[in-house]
Amino acid sequence: MQNQDWPDTLFTQAPPRLGNQFDDDPLLGSWTRRTLPAPIVAELRGELRELGALAGGDLYQLQQADLANEPVLTQWDPWGKRIDEVVVSPLWREAERLAARHGLVATGYEPAMGRHARIAQFLKVYLFHPSTDVYTCPLAMTDGAARCLLESGNHELIERALPHLTSRDPATFWTSGQWMTETTGGSDVGRSETRAVPDDEGGWRLYGRKWFTSAVTSQMALTLARPEGNPPGGKGLAMYYIEIRDLDGKLNGIRVDRLKDKLGTRKVPTAELLLDGTRAALVGPALNGTRSIEPMLGVTRMWNSVCAVSFMRRGLALARSYARERQAFGQPLEQLPLHADTLAGLEAETWGAFLMTFLLVELNGRIERNEIDDQQRALLRLMTPLTKLITGKQAVAVVTEVIESFGGAGYVEDTGLPQLLRDTHVLPIWEGTTNVLSLDALLRSDLHAGLAALMARASACLRTVSEPRMVAATQQALGALERVALVLDSGQEPEVLQAGARRLAMTLARALQLTLLCEHAQWMIDHGGDRRGYAAAMRFARQPVDLMTEVDPEADRLLLG
Repeated sequence: MQNQDWPDTLFTQAPPRLGNQFDDDPLLGSWTRRTLPAPIVAELRGELRELGALAGGDLYQLQQADLANEPVLTQWDPWGKRIDEVVVSPLWREAERLAARHGLVATGYEPAMGRHARIAQFLKVYLFHPSTDVYTCPLAMTDGAARCLLESGNHELIERALPHLTSRDPATFWTSGQWMTETTGGSDVGRSETRAVPDDEGGWRLYGRKWFTSAVTSQMALTLARPEGNPPGGKGLAMYYIEIRDLDGKLNGIRVDRLKDKLGTRKVPTAELLLDGTRAALVGPALNGTRSIEPMLGVTRMWNSVCAVSFMRRGLALARSYARERQAFGQPLEQLPLHADTLAGLEAETWGAFLMTFLLVELNGRIERNEIDDQQRALLRLMTPLTKLITGKQAVAVVTEVIESFGGAGYVEDTGLPQLLRDTHVLPIWEGTTNVLSLDALLRSDLHAGLAALMARASACLRTVSEPRMVAATQQALGALERVALVLDSGQEPEVLQAGARRLAMTLARALQLTLLCEHAQWMIDHGGDRRGYAAAMRFARQPVDLMTEVDPEADRLLLG
């Protein structure tokens, strides 16, 4: 019998909804029109809209249904034979098929788009990434392997692997691993202990332990090992090509000891491997392998940056949908001034991160076609670590706020929101932590040349801006860059410069983002009167840009005891 005091219906909160992630993006349309020739925009639009529909529709629904699934390692068959088979989730199997069909690697290597091929590729990645639980990880390493092989000039391996790495046919498409990290460390690869021994067939055999390998289900990998007799340190390493299984499907002298139990990216089958006589081919010289693998790092850091911006956009798409649906104090959340202010700040960060990231993509596309001058090369060398480090930190900050914007629902696993936050946390770590990349920018990128190029790019932005408040904001950013230049010319001790490297790098990155925001905002005003870009630039300008502070390493040591 029904209790008469109980209401006939109870309120049920509607979940956030995603529409077409290309059509609904507040920046993507104007940026593509500004950056790409009209015929290329027309050619790309259909496929980008298709990917946008998938990302907010069927693929997103599959992702939600796949939340509980993780890769499974089976080390032994029922009769005691060691097999080390890894099975990935249904979402990943579908993501692999879609990635091949849409050319998420191939597009960057096809001649049809010319110097815009990388932009076309990464617009697809931007839409595809957040609905696939980081299937972009093996795709990034696949792209990096393709670039490494091409730059190695090893024609035999290029002919063997490149058609697979850049295939659009799921039946012939290969992904690649990147096996560098050992128990001795990830960034300090010069301490690697894996040995390479010549065999009787003119090849090599590898012996060692790889502590963190993120593509054990791939068909090939590039790895570092030390040829017998080579000196210690990074100069004594060489880069090797491995095919993970033989023609019979058996592992190539590889034992999968376990899958990592990680905070996030749990769909990614990250493994600890033992190499025990693994057959391998030398890719380039038998020395300076760290230099040989640098093209891969440039590519994967670009992927990391695009994925960071993509996660920021996904979090905001969900948060803004929820703010329209959720009522509080008699109004939708989006109409409450403080909630609107919070979301607007996140939007501005996302716009800045997007513009910087896709400038990096544009420069990479040009350098790969030798359509770049020395100043732009210097800018690219500096921008690669800067973009990766700043977007990783921005993504974590934005997605953290997104989770909070849902209140308690953001803390509940089956909404999928906690997984979004955990997966985002890999971005400041993978391919170089913030500190490692800050030192990379300070010590390895020819900072003086890069800073001059960055200031020239910021000055070019200033010349395009006419709206008075944006002129002032661009001048504010240039002032921050000039302060960095003064610090570098002040003769500070190396210890002091290194201690402040993180703040120096972030100042450079945020100053560039602000100038790019003003430049794009002016274009939007001049080409249709849209003032959303202006609002983004002004909001970004109200946040700290110049993060330089006095550094006292002695005080740091005292504080740390």
